[in-house]
Amino acid sequence: MKKKMAQILLVSCASIMALAGCGTTNNGKETVIESGKSNAAASTKPGEKVTITFWNENGGANTTPFYKELITKFEQENPDIKINYVDFPVSSAKEKFDAAIAANDVPDVAEAPKTWVTDFVFKGALLPLDSYFDSWSDKDKISPAVIQSYRNLVQDKKLYQIANTMTPTLIWYRSDWFKDKGLQATDSWDDFFNNVNKLTDKNNNQYGFSLRGGPGGSQQLLDMMYGYSGITSMFDANGKSTLNDPKHVEFLEKYLGMYKKNTPESDITNGYKEMVAAFDSGQAAMIEHNIGSYGQHRDTLGAGKFAAMPIMKAITGKRILIGGTEVGHVIFKGSKHPDQAWKFVSFLNTAENQSYWNEKIGAIPTNSDVMNADWVKNAQHFSVSVQMLNDKDSVIVDRPLYLPDYTNILNNQEDPALQKVLAGKMTVKEFLDGWAAAFEKSLAEYNAHVKK
Repeated sequence: MKKKMAQILLVSCASIMALAGCGTTNNGKETVIESGKSNAAASTKPGEKVTITFWNENGGANTTPFYKELITKFEQENPDIKINYVDFPVSSAKEKFDAAIAANDVPDVAEAPKTWVTDFVFKGALLPLDSYFDSWSDKDKISPAVIQSYRNLVQDKKLYQIANTMTPTLIWYRSDWFKDKGLQATDSWDDFFNNVNKLTDKNNNQYGFSLRGGPGGSQQLLDMMYGYSGITSMFDANGKSTLNDPKHVEFLEKYLGMYKKNTPESDITNGYKEMVAAFDSGQAAMIEHNIGSYGQHRDTLGAGKFAAMPIMKAITGKRILIGGTEVGHVIFKGSKHPDQAWKFVSFLNTAENQSYWNEKIGAIPTNSDVMNADWVKNAQHFSVSVQMLNDKDSVIVDRPLYLPDYTNILNNQEDPALQKVLAGKMTVKEFLDGWAAAFEKSLAEYNAHVKK
């Protein structure tokens, strides 16, 4: 009953969102915040020194030192603004953000993946950035396609995030191992599975592949399943999910069947950091991950030992690329200093600072000026990414990020269910049927809400 009431409350909140956002006060009662305005936005006096709290949802050695460098630079240029930097391990970050929103104790600014934006907007937690963005001198340099994709994401078509990073997914492989075995990077799924077998040497604790069975595992499966089947939409015209299509069942039985045979046993709990570590430590010959881990591969393995290859072409001949991999910055409605928060967000998205950030973490920028930098033109993984995007056979399939509980379904239902499959406690068919049912229910609720 409590769960049902929570669903009703969410729908009620969403109904109000056309005119206003919903937030939650400290005593747990719902409150309505006028759309586009912060809780205490007008309290800052001219010249007053303020502190902005900035949360990084993906803390660690691959991001924190570079954010701290940018923060030092920002504070030197803006001595009246201090940045209070806080980061979280990616595995627990969404939970921290959700708790903060529920308690109305949010930061001013945060880095967040695109997959969270709809959920945060649904909860009335984010400040629309349209007025700031429209008056920003650099606004035309940020990819118009990316900006429009964010506006298409939400019902009110407002802009709630500025993406500074795109991270297409590809296959990282040990080029030195491939060379030793006489293997080639491939566009064929049959070759992929054959290469995984040839590169597995369990006696030496080496495996052909490392899959992601822990946090984010179901997200990875979307890339691989649709990459294999060539299905170009996650719902058919009648709102039926394509997740449990027989081709996906066939694929997952083979793909997940590699577990413990061609992949490390620890994969069942691996998040992305553990999966990347398996690759960088020499335990796995291949992983499927976005280009954001490039810097770690470079620093750990060194040049000449690894490279990137595109996601294999589907059995239909198409190359399916799952969209929605952008990461960027949001400002929360609870910010007492939205003007200063925007100054920090716009600072992070100048060409100079986007160039620094994306070169360090190995991602594709959204600022058009940065695309002409030498480090962008000369990086092999960028060439592969561009090749995928420009391939006439490539089709971008959007994740249904407009479903308000999209992230909740993946994180709290499908990731644990995936682990049951790997542990032999659930069949692939049962897993995909449950996932499809959850998406169909969510879509029906969404359609009812928007009165389609």
